[in-house]
Amino acid sequence: MTDVRPYRGVQARDRVAERRRRLLDAGLELLGGTDGPPDLTVRAVCAHAGITARYFYESFTDKDALVAAVFDRVVADIAATTQAAVAAAPPEEQNRAGIANLVDAVAADARVGRLLFNPRLTNAVLARKRFEAGGLFALLSGEHAASAYALPDDDWTKSAAHFIVGGVAQTISAWVSGDVALSQSQLVSHLTRMLDLLAARERDRH
Repeated sequence: MTDVRPYRGVQARDRVAERRRRLLDAGLELLGGTDGPPDLTVRAVCAHAGITARYFYESFTDKDALVAAVFDRVVADIAATTQAAVAAAPPEEQNRAGIANLVDAVAADARVGRLLFNPRLTNAVLARKRFEAGGLFALLSGEHAASAYALPDDDWTKSAAHFIVGGVAQTISAWVSGDVALSQSQLVSHLTRMLDLLAARERDRH
């Protein structure tokens, strides 16, 4: 049983949280630190985090649970900052604000870009989490479109949101892997222009 007594003035729950954070950081580094297949074993994660293996299992049942948690933390951070950026922008700049925040996050930390978009990372858990995240971002995009462009919250708007999210994800994936040679600002402008055009056509259809 894990020791629950305070140690050097630090409560047990805080020590557990700190060890979990270090394991998540190590997981992100091992998953996204290189373009090649990650050396993702419990032993490797613990060595990178500087934590003995017995502490791994106080936070995660296995390495797949760690991968899912790493992905969820990254997506939650991006979703929160993107929603905040969109909310702070005037309506005509909201598409650009959302795209710029996403691209900035990927550009600021190459590990994030690889984790979310690198097609060479073929971990089965990552594939499932990427699919789930696509649904989340499609939902957020649909809600934004319905609000910003006064579009009905119907299946047409939902299908357009899925189309947009898929297209954005594929374009950023190509950019991350080097298949699209645009600067960061060019990528943001290009994606924004396409989104604005699609939104305008969808609005005119209604």
